[in-house]
Amino acid sequence: MRFGRAARALAGLAAVAAVASGCATGDDAVATGGTFDFVSPGGQTEIYFDPPSDRGTIGTLSGPSVMDEDETLAVSDYEGQVVVLNVWGQWCAPCRAEADDLEQVYEATQDQGVQFLGINVRDNQIDKVRDFMHAYNVTYPSIYDPPMRTLMALGEGYPSSVVPTTIVLDRDHRVAAVFLKELLAEDLQPVVERVANEARDG
Repeated sequence: MRFGRAARALAGLAAVAAVASGCATGDDAVATGGTFDFVSPGGQTEIYFDPPSDRGTIGTLSGPSVMDEDETLAVSDYEGQVVVLNVWGQWCAPCRAEADDLEQVYEATQDQGVQFLGINVRDNQIDKVRDFMHAYNVTYPSIYDPPMRTLMALGEGYPSSVVPTTIVLDRDHRVAAVFLKELLAEDLQPVVERVANEARDG
C-alpha cells in the first residue's frame, strides 16, 4: 500500500461536516463486512492503494434502484468488472458540477469492462433524484439510500460525511483509489483505465 498502515487516523480532513442520519426502513440499502481500512494521511483528497495485492475489499453493498425501488442493485452484480462508486446527492453543488464528467468517463470506459454505480444519499424526495438523473443525462444506475446505510460497507475510518466521493474498485472489487472531491473527466479517466488494464489477482 502506498501509504503506511501506521497512519490509521484520518488527519486534517478540512471542512468535513457531520451529517444527520435518517430513519432506516426495511427497504434501505444494506452493507456488511469487508477488509478495507480507509487511511487519508494529512487529509489528502486523492488516495491510491498499491500494489493491488495489498488492497482491501469493501463490504457487501446493495440497495434499491433510484429508478425502480423494486429492483435491488449490488456491487456483486458486476463480477469481474471494474466498479466506480460515486456517492452523491442532488442537493450537492459539486455533484452537479461533476455529473457530466462522470457520465463522460462511464461512456468512454464501459467497453473496457467498467461499470459505474451511484449511491444517492440524504435525498428524501426520490422524484427530485430522478429529475436530476434525467436533467444531467446520467445513464448508469444509482442506489437510493437517504439514511446513508450503504456507506457502512466502505470500510473502517471511511468519512461518510464527504459528498461527493468516488471510489474505484478493481476487477476483484478491491479498493484501488478514493477521491474525496469533485472530479473532472481528466482526473478520473486515466485512473479507471489503468485499473481496468491491471492483471487480476495482482
